[in-house]
Amino acid sequence: MPRTAIITDTDSSLPIDLAERYNIVQVPIIIQFGEETLRDVYDIDNARLFARIDREGRLPTTAAPSPGQFIQAYEQAFASGADSVLCFTISSEMSAVYQSAHSATEMFPGKNISVVDTRNLSIGQGFMVLAAAEALAKGASKDEALAIAIETNQHCHLFAALSTLKYLAMSGRVGHLAAGVAGLLDVKPILSTIDGKLQMLERVRTQRKSWERVIELAGEAAAGKGIERMALLHVNAGDPAKEFEKQVSKALPCPEIQFIEMNPGLSIHSGAGLVGVVFITEK
Repeated sequence: MPRTAIITDTDSSLPIDLAERYNIVQVPIIIQFGEETLRDVYDIDNARLFARIDREGRLPTTAAPSPGQFIQAYEQAFASGADSVLCFTISSEMSAVYQSAHSATEMFPGKNISVVDTRNLSIGQGFMVLAAAEALAKGASKDEALAIAIETNQHCHLFAALSTLKYLAMSGRVGHLAAGVAGLLDVKPILSTIDGKLQMLERVRTQRKSWERVIELAGEAAAGKGIERMALLHVNAGDPAKEFEKQVSKALPCPEIQFIEMNPGLSIHSGAGLVGVVFITEK
């Protein structure tokens, strides 16, 4: 029976143990503090990342994995006996990962490699990867697994609240004055995935109201539908996420809720304190 290997990048927010269960290879996003290069997940986690950011008062930069990193991943997949490869990348609107992964395929003429721009991010991307992996484990063909992943993406929803604009101000994505005023007013941006990007949907006063609004938006998206899979997403905010989960579980019944921390390659851009919910509605 033909075997399909699955490759993604660490912006998928898939926990290492879960990826290993399905033999999913995650190519790391690159994080750079000046001349120091670190591999997302493998060399740094959010606790160490934000401790360093707060200590140094600056954000590192991020870079997509090189085509060479994907070439290595493809080589290893075929060397281990795979007949084909499915590679899922973070949205091309957010990163150049897709371009690197696609460029790498040129080194494998005649090989069956499909690179998929998920138009999603974090565990939304991860849910697509898992859907394909689970389908393959049940005997689906590569094309069938890809179709299931794409359908999963069509029913994926993400809503999250930021606790601070401090890190967005450091990145230059909002002015320092705007961030300061927002802090004084206790404004909490509500984020969602729009056109392949993590964008601000609206602004709400106070953390309590922002959580209520996230749950309200999630409820509207899930209205009249069951929820197949759900994750509580956070950035260096494990305890707040547990409190948030209590509220979510009352409003959005789901058989199982996973706690997922957004990996550093993405959390650099949102900042510490993000809490949100990502879920797949029934098809």
